[in-house]
Amino acid sequence: MTRPSRELVHETLTEHIEVLKLLASQADTIIQIATAISRAISSGHKLLVFGNGGSAADAEHMAAELVGRFEQTRAGLPAIALSSNVASVTAISNDYGYCEVFARQIEALGQVGDVAVAITTSGRSENVLLGLKAARSTGLVTVALTGDAGLAIDHADIQLRVASKRTARVQEAHVTAIHCICELVEQDFVR
Repeated sequence: MTRPSRELVHETLTEHIEVLKLLASQADTIIQIATAISRAISSGHKLLVFGNGGSAADAEHMAAELVGRFEQTRAGLPAIALSSNVASVTAISNDYGYCEVFARQIEALGQVGDVAVAITTSGRSENVLLGLKAARSTGLVTVALTGDAGLAIDHADIQLRVASKRTARVQEAHVTAIHCICELVEQDFVR
């Protein structure tokens, strides 16, 4: 027997609110991430952002908000979602294996002073971990947006952990954090 729809909706929204309350306690970390991105862009560098599945969609969303605009008119900001180039993703996957899909792009595109943001709800995706390792060894500032666990935090200079074991709640919190980051970064570049 399934739960009544109203009960399910109430439970989902209550969980969402509780996770966002916990996210609010990490405001300083969100500010730290935005500051790192703004500093990189101000000094002629860029953001490389990546993840799988829903996290890939979040990475593309983040890059689009910076390249285009979040809420205010300003010059475009350099941000690349590493899941966006289908030819690169499929060629690297075919030639080296999917585990290398982000590391290889970071080796090709990353420069000292850039920022790499890895988004992973599990914190355990091998290709994301290898991407973070490649970013760190290349001299990028490394950031991990994760769920409650995983190894990604071991390879990140800045970690934003969402205290939930539910993938949907983690992804919702990541989108909220990304919007906060984009708004803060945008404020630094509006003339």
